[in-house]
Amino acid sequence: MLNNNWKKEIFTIPNLLSLFRLVLLPVYVCIYLNAEEPFQFYTAGIVMAVSCVTDLIDGKIARHFHMVTTLGKILDPLADKITQFTLTMCLSLKYPVLIPVLLLLLVKELVQTTLGVHHLLHGKMLPGALAAGKICTAVLFVSLITLVMFPKIHPETVVLIALTDSFFLIVSFFSYLSAYFGRHPLVEDLKRNG
Repeated sequence: MLNNNWKKEIFTIPNLLSLFRLVLLPVYVCIYLNAEEPFQFYTAGIVMAVSCVTDLIDGKIARHFHMVTTLGKILDPLADKITQFTLTMCLSLKYPVLIPVLLLLLVKELVQTTLGVHHLLHGKMLPGALAAGKICTAVLFVSLITLVMFPKIHPETVVLIALTDSFFLIVSFFSYLSAYFGRHPLVEDLKRNG
């Protein structure tokens, strides 16, 4: 479970960056859904690119300056999930072929979040993001931001992106199921490690 220092933890630089990423989301939604000119789509893409850069930076800062916190282990992936969902949902309005990707993402994240909360309530959690999850996140962000910035992209390319994203989502999903329920589960006891 979260320790009593969560109020102090929230003011660490990595956690503030995660919160900043969440603040950027309504900015992106407002720009993208009202975009008509190319520069507006570029601007929406840049907002999301800034979000991705802060995602890369917060983890490095946390590890390098020993600012890894239990709150950060929850807040960082939560910001990722909400950002991915927001990106995919907005893009699905323009590209219906992405609706299955959106549904797959929703099911995956709901299951993972449920499992994460269940374990957290019992004083346990995964030590961090899995490699498959990190790769999936990178693929999603690159592909989805590409769709944001280039609204006239060829329809067959959109289908290819949808298939690619679906593949990585499925691989990531089963990797996390294995981490929770596999022969060698990766779940750690917070009390023992804290």
